[in-house]
Amino acid sequence: MGSGKTAVGRQLARELKRDFLDTDVEIEKRTGVDIPFIFEKEGEAGFREREREMLAELAQRRNAVIATGGGIVLDADNRRQLAATGIVVFLRTTVDEQLKRTRRTRTRPLLLTDDPRKVLSKLLEERQPLYESLADIAIDTTGKRVKRVASSLHKLISEKLAALQS
Repeated sequence: MGSGKTAVGRQLARELKRDFLDTDVEIEKRTGVDIPFIFEKEGEAGFREREREMLAELAQRRNAVIATGGGIVLDADNRRQLAATGIVVFLRTTVDEQLKRTRRTRTRPLLLTDDPRKVLSKLLEERQPLYESLADIAIDTTGKRVKRVASSLHKLISEKLAALQS
């Protein structure tokens, strides 16, 4: 949360001249309700099932940049799907930066707590090894502008694609 997945993904898609898709946005479009409502009614397990189904569907698309929720890596099937589908990017940032970027939002169910720092620290501890093991490219977004991160990623992805084709 707050690493820049949506903002950087959208800018990267523009630079690559590809479609941009966000699993959370697509789930909201499909259900007609927002993610906090799904969490409230179905719990995290219900949301994760919807997320798994959406990833399987979006992974069939070609020439797209897909932003996923940070918890998508918790499911082994999702990790296999991501690894088999394309280049996986891990946007790394500090907990302080995450807090700064998410402090005004009320749309992140896992952060609706008295101690969001504790939640973010715990999530990072649980998820970071999964992100790192899955990522083809990792880039730190702390204190960086969206366009700069997207430009760097564009270059790294182009290099990776060129290496795969040779």
